[in-house]
Parts: sequence; structure tokens; C-alpha cells
Amino acid sequence: MLQFLFRLAKALSAQFGPNCEVVIHDLRTNDPDSSIVAIENGHVTGRKIGDGPSHVVLEALNSGTVNFDDRLCYLTKTKDGKTLKSTTIYIRDEDDQQPIGIFSINYDITLMLAMEETLRQFTATAPETTEDTPEPIARNVSDLLDELIEQSVKRVGKPVALMTKEDKVKAIRFLNDTGAFLITKSGGKICKFFGISKYTLYSYIEEAKGMD
Repeated sequence: MLQFLFRLAKALSAQFGPNCEVVIHDLRTNDPDSSIVAIENGHVTGRKIGDGPSHVVLEALNSGTVNFDDRLCYLTKTKDGKTLKSTTIYIRDEDDQQPIGIFSINYDITLMLAMEETLRQFTATAPETTEDTPEPIARNVSDLLDELIEQSVKRVGKPVALMTKEDKVKAIRFLNDTGAFLITKSGGKICKFFGISKYTLYSYIEEAKGMD
């Protein structure tokens, strides 16, 4: 299966050109710091073999069982501002119960969007807006943790300085649910960001697990 996926990745990247990145993540090692075992056109996101996971990979590792479907044709973005059209396919074990890998396609549509916007401005009779917000693709686990922490603050809706205990528990719950604590040494960074001790962090995690 893995050898076939390697060949498929090469074929797709060759077929659709240098703007098409194809990535294979191996989840069987349970190593969130180094899940990429094959990548074609890695310059699209700046990643390489041995690099860490995306948001969806952490979800798969954190889930234990498959509670979500493949994601087709959704928007992502890179740290340097590229907008990508992405597809994520979960590779499951023989019992179709556990995710053992991820096959992902990321196509750089930045230039196409710029052309589309130029045409829209030329033909539009009234201003148009879009509510689609691209999901970020981290270059490494440190960037990914920063993005997850930023998302947890957005979930609460107020800066850390104004957060109550309940607000921080809500933020910690989000980080726990998204698999942030699978990242090596994430606990210390999260404690420092929220101004809490490791003991308090563990207490908040347990409290968060008891929430509906």
C-alpha cells in the first residue's frame, strides 16, 4: 500500500505540475514531531520528509478512532501567505477503524485567486466579499503550536490578561481536543502563555475533560 501511494504521489505531482504538493503522513509511529514519509513539490509549503504534522494529522493521532470523514477541496494557507486548495484522505487499517496514514494534496491557487479577483473587479457591479477563511498549514510543530494557541484565544474571545479561570479552562479544552499536547514540550510553552503552573495546567485539563 505504501509503495503504491509513493507512486501515486509522484504521478499526481507530475500530472498537475510544480504547484501541486502531495504529502504522505505515516501515523503508525505515533510520532507527532515527524510524520511526513514522502512529499512531492515540498516547496509549496516549505516542508520535507521527516517534518511534523498539520492540524488534521494531530486530530487523527489524538482521536484514536476515526470520528471524521475525508476532507475534500478545502482552503488552507502557508506561513508565507500562499492560498492552497487541499484534499485530505485518511488511510485506515484493515478493520477500517484506525487511521494509519494520511494522503494529502495541496494545490497552490494564489495566482489563480489574484486573477479571479482582477476579473471580478473588472466585471462586478457591486462589491463582493467571501466568508471562506483558509486553514493555516504549519511549516513545523513549533509554528503549529503557536497557531493552535492563537486559535484557542480566538475561541475564548478575549486576551489572556482578561481571561477568568473558566476562560482558560475553555482554551485548554480546545488545545487538548486538537491534540496540542501531543507536541513535544508543548506543556511548558502553554503554561508560560497562559501564566499558569504545570500543576494548574493538569488540573485544567482534567476539568476540561469533564465538560459537556
